[in-house]
Amino acid sequence: MRRMLIALPLLVAGCATGPSLDQRLAPFIGRSEGDLVSALGVPSRTYVTEGRKFLQYDQRWTQVVPGGFYNYGPYWRSAPLWAPPVYVLRACDITFTLREGRVEGFTWRGDGCR
Repeated sequence: MRRMLIALPLLVAGCATGPSLDQRLAPFIGRSEGDLVSALGVPSRTYVTEGRKFLQYDQRWTQVVPGGFYNYGPYWRSAPLWAPPVYVLRACDITFTLREGRVEGFTWRGDGCR
C-alpha cells in the first residue's frame, strides 16, 4: 500500500498537460512591441487603425494520421484492405493588439493552436 501511495503522484504527474496557449501568451500583455517581436519573430501581417496596431502570427503544419488495415465486405467474404495515411492541415493564427506600442491583448483561432 505504501508503494502505491508513492507511485500515485508520479502517475498523476505523467497525465498532466502543460500550460494552455492563453497561459503562455498572457505574459506578453503590457510588454513593448520590440519585446514581442524579439520573442516571437517578425509577424506575418500587420494592420494599423484607430490608434491600434495588430500583429498577426500564422502557423501551419501538416498532421499525418497513419492508415491501417480494415475489412471490407460482408463477414463471409471480407477482404483486408490497406487504408492510406490521411494528411490533415492544421492552422493557428494569433493576433496581438497593441496600443501606444504596448501589447493590449491577443486572440487566437484555428484547430492547430495548442
